[in-house]
Amino acid sequence: MKIIADLHTHTMASGHAYSTLMENIHAAKEKRLQFLGLSEHAPALDDAPKETYFTNLKVIRKDWDTLHVLYGAELSILNEYGDVDLSAETLVKLDYAIASLHYPVFPKEKLPLCTDAAIAAMSNPNVFILGHPDDALMPLDYKAIIRAAKRHNVALEVNNSSLCPGSFREGAVDNYRRMLKLAKIMEAPVMISSDSHICYDVGNFSRALTLLDEINFPKELVINSSKSRLAGFLEHKKNAALSASGKPLAIAV
Repeated sequence: MKIIADLHTHTMASGHAYSTLMENIHAAKEKRLQFLGLSEHAPALDDAPKETYFTNLKVIRKDWDTLHVLYGAELSILNEYGDVDLSAETLVKLDYAIASLHYPVFPKEKLPLCTDAAIAAMSNPNVFILGHPDDALMPLDYKAIIRAAKRHNVALEVNNSSLCPGSFREGAVDNYRRMLKLAKIMEAPVMISSDSHICYDVGNFSRALTLLDEINFPKELVINSSKSRLAGFLEHKKNAALSASGKPLAIAV
């Protein structure tokens, strides 16, 4: 399966990644990706950029010959009510956003409420992707998560970084097997991402794709396996977000 877009990537702006924006762009072009998403961590993480970073993404050129850059963010889910760490006014200006549970932003005493928090975050029209729903330390009810993802047209991420040996996210392989088997039965779409923190991992989906092959997961449910599928998803989600904000509808990618 060919993946044409990597929407979960980080640069030095996130504080704990090691490459520049231009290094990531160069790597994406070398991997022959068609889309590269810029998804730095939002401000709730200690080393993340401030909100003004995201409002100023407009200075970054979008077209790089065969590569198209998308403006995004990786949000932290703050509580069981699904609140996130960028304002709606900023989010509606982006092309997409990922919402993720991050410890210790989401406090230890609220871990039994992870499913409630994720479902509430997915109801936010500015949330396009649920990030790394794979950590046994932040347990999720996958049937409930998948039902909510379908209801709100949110993609469930399959995070290649979580599957790497030594990942701090526990039980990711087994959790993804469970999630993907249910997603296949329930026909819920997923997004394959690298979650790269260094340029040579941009476009690295090897472990995620191996897992999808093992489960015989249908290509048709992988949003970033074709340009038309990704563009349709982004346009539908963005128009829903703009409609909720009262702003004019978007032009297709």
